[in-house]
Amino acid sequence: MKTRWIFLVLLVVLLMPLVGVQAGNGTNGTVLLLDMQGPLTPVLVEYLERSIERAENIGAEAIIIQLNTPGGSTNLMDSMVSLIRESHVPIIVYVSPNGAMAGSAGTLITLASHVAAMAPETVIGAASPVGSEGEDVGETMETKLKEVYRAQVRSLTKDRPPEATALAEDMIENAKAVSAQEALDIGLIDLIVRNIYELLNALDGRTVVVAGESWVLQTADAEVITIQQSFIEKLLQLLTNPNLVFLLLSIGVQAILIEISSPGGWVAGFLGTVCIALAIYGLGILPVNWFGIIFLILAFILFIVDVKAPTHGALTATGVGSFIAGALILFNSVRLPGVPRISIPLVIGTGIVLAVSFSVIVSFAIRALHAPARMGKQILVGKSAVVRTPLNPRGLVRVGGELWSAELVEGEEGQVKEGETVIVVEADGLQLKVRRR
Repeated sequence: MKTRWIFLVLLVVLLMPLVGVQAGNGTNGTVLLLDMQGPLTPVLVEYLERSIERAENIGAEAIIIQLNTPGGSTNLMDSMVSLIRESHVPIIVYVSPNGAMAGSAGTLITLASHVAAMAPETVIGAASPVGSEGEDVGETMETKLKEVYRAQVRSLTKDRPPEATALAEDMIENAKAVSAQEALDIGLIDLIVRNIYELLNALDGRTVVVAGESWVLQTADAEVITIQQSFIEKLLQLLTNPNLVFLLLSIGVQAILIEISSPGGWVAGFLGTVCIALAIYGLGILPVNWFGIIFLILAFILFIVDVKAPTHGALTATGVGSFIAGALILFNSVRLPGVPRISIPLVIGTGIVLAVSFSVIVSFAIRALHAPARMGKQILVGKSAVVRTPLNPRGLVRVGGELWSAELVEGEEGQVKEGETVIVVEADGLQLKVRRR
């Protein structure tokens, strides 16, 4: 019984940090800081949702999102805008550091916040809708999307000056972008600050409307808690870099080919599967031209066929060329602001490494295909044997832990004493033919 009570007390102590007052004016002066860098991904949506839940549980004073994004999927943008507007804790979007941008979908995320702030030399705008691969959408669809998002920004800027609403609509209609100072001058944002601490001082005493209720921010002496992304979230967020995605794809293909050429192990196959799965996730986020996949699949097929083809090496070289072309088409034929291009030297270098390594694999495969089949007692030929009974010319020898009847081959004269070593030259039925070393 005593053990049970001790367990219950420990459980309560462990759960105490998770218990808090639902949104109202926070009494513990805690501000949660989120760092969102790069294109929008499902990871960032989950990160925001998890952080809002924690802020509401502990009764935090506010959430600050440090934002630097070129944009992303409209579906992900809609999810983040909904999370911000439904939050019971004030959310401040701070576009930083200097040189950062709230581009495309990032514009609407910034406008959805309860307070919009930017660092000097930052940019906001260029919010015209584009396709998932960065391409222009059809005229009819473009008109529909623009009308939807113009209506949305009118709703998000209803408490701002008419000029700010007009500018926000222009960002949707004509992809207009402005500097932080221009946005502040027209009333599209609320603050320009140089760092988080300056932001906290500027926010202190400001009244915002959260979930239909007025909230006076008390942030001057607030404790700032940075919410770190988990290891998995950080890993998946890295997959917005096309160079990393390309390397994962290359390693995955190579590992799968190794597994196919020499089946029986599991390490290469497992590694290849994991790398390709991560690469596919990255391809689903990045703006890519899927036509390049055709060349990559063709390269994969050429690599495999080359193992059986009579002109070994020619198909591998063709496959490498197809692999390089596919990578460049896949990643570099589509451009979105803020998304890096894939490194051409990296692609060429990886293609050469892939060619060399696969040539080695092919050479081993060819050697294995042409090696004579050896099984049964034939594998004893060429091995050393220890004489157990004198050979004169017949006797017993031990080979590989087994006793065999043995006879000296023709031309070997005299007796071979016990303990001496002989070489097996032939296996004739149940008897071995041997000669002196």
